[in-house]
Amino acid sequence: MTRPRPGPLHETVGFDKRWGNVSTSLIVPFITEQWALIAALCVTLMMLVFHETRKAGPALSINEAVQLVNSEGGVFVDIRDAADFGRGHITHAMNIPSAALAGRMSELEKFREKPVVVVCKMGQSAAGATKTLRAEGFARAQKLTGGMMEWDAQKLPVVTQ
Repeated sequence: MTRPRPGPLHETVGFDKRWGNVSTSLIVPFITEQWALIAALCVTLMMLVFHETRKAGPALSINEAVQLVNSEGGVFVDIRDAADFGRGHITHAMNIPSAALAGRMSELEKFREKPVVVVCKMGQSAAGATKTLRAEGFARAQKLTGGMMEWDAQKLPVVTQ
């Protein structure tokens, strides 16, 4: 099978014959002509990242979380389902699945003024639960960075049921 010969259209749009795509020589003129658009995109992306990281409060590393819970009498709240919790969880962690969190807030009442560290599988879904806890008055609720996957990766102890 033979490739079609490049015609005048390829030269017009900056087709690079070596790489088979649009030439990088078009990037610089685009950026200089559309600098306001590029700046708006960068600002929007930075705002999105800032908002997403701040909405659930700061994330704690494993060392920070353990130190905070141990020194101030806080608690780890594991929001994974009961089956995952049973396969291994942090010592003395409470299991309140994410879907049941709103209905089981009373179980956390004694920790309202103490650190509450929310733990999930990978550190992603803990943000929503942390936001819910903060909205309910748990001002010191924070999420654990990396979740149980990071805990396991660091070969830290877990309890199984």
